[in-house]
Amino acid sequence: MIPTPPDWAALRADFPILDQHVHGQPLIYFDNAATSQKPRVVIEALRHYYERDNANVHRGIHELSNRSTTAFEAARARAAQFINARSADEIIFTRGTTEGVNLVASSWGLKHLQRGDTILLTEMEHHSNIVPWQLLAERTGAKVAYLPVSGDEGLLDLSRVDEFLTRGVKILSLVHISNSLGTVNPVANLCARARKLGVVTLVDAAQSAGHCPVDVQQIGCDFLAFSGHKICGPTGIGVLYGRAELLEAMPPYQGGGEMILSVEYSGTRFKPAPHRFEAGTPDISGPIGLHVAMDYLDGVGREAIFRHDQELAQYAYEQLAANVPNVRLFGPRHGRAGLVSFLLKDVHAHDVVTLADQAGVALRGGHHCTQPLMHKLGVESTARASFYFYNTKAEVDRFVEVIREVRKFFAV
Repeated sequence: MIPTPPDWAALRADFPILDQHVHGQPLIYFDNAATSQKPRVVIEALRHYYERDNANVHRGIHELSNRSTTAFEAARARAAQFINARSADEIIFTRGTTEGVNLVASSWGLKHLQRGDTILLTEMEHHSNIVPWQLLAERTGAKVAYLPVSGDEGLLDLSRVDEFLTRGVKILSLVHISNSLGTVNPVANLCARARKLGVVTLVDAAQSAGHCPVDVQQIGCDFLAFSGHKICGPTGIGVLYGRAELLEAMPPYQGGGEMILSVEYSGTRFKPAPHRFEAGTPDISGPIGLHVAMDYLDGVGREAIFRHDQELAQYAYEQLAANVPNVRLFGPRHGRAGLVSFLLKDVHAHDVVTLADQAGVALRGGHHCTQPLMHKLGVESTARASFYFYNTKAEVDRFVEVIREVRKFFAV
C-alpha cells in the first residue's frame, strides 16, 4: 500500500520567506542544494532560546545554563537518532560538512597515513572533500586517487572499483549525492567493499541527510558528515558521525576549554569523545535549531521527500529536454536526486542565472565547488536548479518558460 503523500501546499506555508516577490515576480527558490529555507518552527526555536535560555553550556550550575546544556545534549541524541548512530557519543557538532571532513583528515589522517598510502576519492567530489585530503597528502607523503566518472550522465565507473580500491588505500571518502549532477552513489555497496579490505570510509551526506533516510549502520561507513543549513536548520552547525572505536583512538582536533579533563603546566588530560573534539564555547543555538529541523523533516517523512524531489527533478529534466533547444543536461537520465544542471549553447551560466533572477527564479551558476568535475565534463560552469519538498510542478513550468525566454534573448 502506497502511503498518502503529505500536503505539500500546507507545508510550503510553513516557510515565510517563500511568500514574497523578487524584482516584481513571485519568488521561485531553486537553490536548495546551496542552502534550504527554514520553517517557522526552527525560527521560533532560535528566538525562544535567545529570549529565555541563553547561557553557556556544561560550565554552570545555574538554571539557564542547565536549560542550555539539556537542550544542547538533547540535540546530540536527536542527531544520533536521525542517522541511526549507536550512541550520542558518536556525534560531534561541527560548523558543517566541511569542518567534519577536515576534522577526520587532521585527526584520524595525521595519525594513520604515511608516505605511499592512498586516499581514494571520486571525480565528482565537492572541494570540501578534495582540498582537506590534498593538504593531508602534502603533509604525510600520501597520494590522492580518484574513482572515475563516465559521461554526461555522471555515474561512477563501478567496473573500475577493484582497480582503485586496493589494500594500499587507507581511506575512501565519497559523496552520497552529487551537488552538481544529482547522482545517487551506492555508498552502502562501496563501504562494504572497502570494509573487506580494511579501508576506513567517510560519506559526505550534505545533499542526502535532509532529502532521504540516512542510516549509518545500514550504510556501514566509519564516518559521515552533514550540514544543518541544508536540512532546514541554521547555518554554522553540522554533524560528524564517527564510529566509537575510531573516535576514542583519535587525538583532539583543536585545543582549548571544554574538551579537557584537567590541565597542568606539565600537560593535559582530555575528555573522551565526542567532547574531546569540541574545543571552546560551541554554537549552542545551532544544535537547538537543528533538533527542531530534524523533528520537522521526520514529521514530513524523508522517504516522501525523496520521492517528491526525484519526481520534480525528473519532470524538470524532461521539460528542459523537450522544450528548450540547444540545452545540454548533466547527470543521470533516470534515478537522479532533486536537482538539474544544464547549459544553454554559447551562453554563460552566470548570464542564465542573472536573467532568471530578474524573473524571480533563484538558480545557482558556476562550478558549484566541483571545478575538477567541471573540467572533466569539458565545461567551466553550469546553471543548476535544485529542489525541495516546498517546490511545485507549477514552479518548474515557470522555470522552463523563463529558460526559454533566456534562450530567445541570446538568440541561441
